[in-house]
Amino acid sequence: MAKLRVVNVSKTFDEKKVLDNVSIEIHEKELVGLLGVSGAGKTTLFNIISGLLRPDEGQVFLEEEEITGQPGKVSYMLQKDLLLPYRTVEDNVALPLLIGGMKKKEARQKVSPYFEAFGLEGTQKKYPSQLSGGMRQRAALLRTYLFSDKIALLDEPFSALDTLTKNAMHRWYLDVMERIHLSTIFITHDVDEAVLLSDRIYILGKNPGSIVDEICIREPKPRRNDFSLTEEFLEYKRRVLEKIEIN
Repeated sequence: MAKLRVVNVSKTFDEKKVLDNVSIEIHEKELVGLLGVSGAGKTTLFNIISGLLRPDEGQVFLEEEEITGQPGKVSYMLQKDLLLPYRTVEDNVALPLLIGGMKKKEARQKVSPYFEAFGLEGTQKKYPSQLSGGMRQRAALLRTYLFSDKIALLDEPFSALDTLTKNAMHRWYLDVMERIHLSTIFITHDVDEAVLLSDRIYILGKNPGSIVDEICIREPKPRRNDFSLTEEFLEYKRRVLEKIEIN
C-alpha cells in the first residue's frame, strides 16, 4: 500500500493550465525525486500535496485517507531553513508543537530525544547564527519531521550547501530516514543528487506540467562511494537529461 498517492491532479492559474492529470505515489521509507525545468509546476504540486492549494481536479491520499486541501497532514520544508534568529535551536525545533498548543517546557522535553538522532546534541541552547550551514539544515529538517512524521516534502533542501557539506548531508539524511522510517519527496535541479539519493525519480514535463517518465534506480542505498563514476550512473543521468531536454 502506498504511503501517499496523488491521483489525476490538475491545476489552472489565470486560464493557464500548470498541472495536467498528474499522478504519483510514495511508499514506506522511499525517497522519491521530482525533477523538471523551472516553471514545470513542481512547487505547485508540493503546495497541493501539503494542502496549501486545492487542485481543480484530482485527489491526494495519505495512508488511504483523503487529505485534499487539508494543510497540516504532511510536512513541507522550503529551500531556506527559515530558523528564527531570536529563538534557541531547541525552541526553533519545537515550534510545530508550540503552535499546536503545547506548553514550552513540555515541548522542549518532547524534542529532546531527537537531538542525538539528528546529530544535533549540544546545540539545544545555541542560536541559529552559531551553527554551520549543515547544522542549520539538520535543525530545519528535525522541525519539519516534528510537524508531521509521515511524509516530508523537501524543496531543494541541500542546494545552498557547499559540495563537501552536501555530500555529508546526503549520507546523514539517508541514515536518519532509515532509522525513523521517514518517507520523502524532494524537488531538486541537481540530476546527480537525484540519481544518488532517489529510489525513484519522476520527471515533470512543462506546458502543462505532467509526468513524462518514472525512473527506478536499482542501485542499493546508500550508494557505493564510486557509484557516480560508473557506467550505470551515467546511463541513469543520460535518461533523466534526455527526458528533461525533450520536454
